[in-house]
Amino acid sequence: MIRRNLPFAAVAVLVLVAAPLLLEPFRLSLLAKYLCYAIVALGIGLAWGQGGMLTLGQGVFFGLGGYSMAMYLKLTEGGGLPDFMVWSGVEELPALWVPFAHPVFALAAAVLGPMLIAAVLGTLVFRQRVRGAYFAILTQALAAAMVILLVGQQGLTGGTNGMTNFFDLFGQDLAEDSTQRGLYLVVASVLGVLYLATRQLVNSRYGRLLVAVRDGEDRVRFLGYDPALVKTVTFALSAGMAGLAGALFVPVVGIISPALLGVVPSLELVVAVAVGGRHALAGAVLGAVVMGYAQTAFSEQFADGWLYLQGALFILVMTLAPKGIIGVAERWRRARPT
Repeated sequence: MIRRNLPFAAVAVLVLVAAPLLLEPFRLSLLAKYLCYAIVALGIGLAWGQGGMLTLGQGVFFGLGGYSMAMYLKLTEGGGLPDFMVWSGVEELPALWVPFAHPVFALAAAVLGPMLIAAVLGTLVFRQRVRGAYFAILTQALAAAMVILLVGQQGLTGGTNGMTNFFDLFGQDLAEDSTQRGLYLVVASVLGVLYLATRQLVNSRYGRLLVAVRDGEDRVRFLGYDPALVKTVTFALSAGMAGLAGALFVPVVGIISPALLGVVPSLELVVAVAVGGRHALAGAVLGAVVMGYAQTAFSEQFADGWLYLQGALFILVMTLAPKGIIGVAERWRRARPT
């Protein structure tokens, strides 16, 4: 057991101790952003890798969490209405915004809101035995509809521009390097705790049942279990992770907009999980960090060609290593002489 946990302990020390000491504030904030994506990827790894549910709309839940936190941050600025509402001609704070003045409500909405929506959607869809490509297309359509809704509500959500210009978080100046360093440690710690909890879940009886549903849903049903309930719970958990990641992403990056939660960002996260290795939770996390870093590195040098490089990377990995980076590492480990 100790030997099994050594890789996690080594990575935890590297992320929590070495990174804040070695990286400059800008690069540390970028790493925090990658770790936010890794939290979403962890949920995708649970739903897709373990449960066989290819969800192409995690950006919706990520956005719900992000907008919940952004609404709270905007209301802490004081001075009346948020700036984009003034520009849009709104004269009174909408009733929907009022509860988000309380941080507990905003955080709860960021996590429980996505979980509730996913639970309702999962109940409706999985009870009808919708699965495979049909479920993937449905979640993709949900992401597209969400973007249209947000863009159309200029006075309520900021429209295409979204929300930005956040200055304060729980009394701390977001522009200060110490605040960003603290946010990084929070994000890294949350990711670590969620990874351990998800790994424990996967290794439990429920995790084995989830894999059984993935590999033979009809057989599980004939044994007396309810596959729809198992899949709904998993889908809701993955949505909650995405919502929490969105809430952490906003103070780290300083913006939330429809461009960050549409169809393309959702697909990019799925690609990242596939590159890392969807059947391993560590692969999902690794894939998100690697793809995030690659996007930054390549876009700095090839701003117009990043999407082509991303597509080429995905094709290369899926062709040569269908199980992703983790699969390659595992194959190398087994081939090593003992």
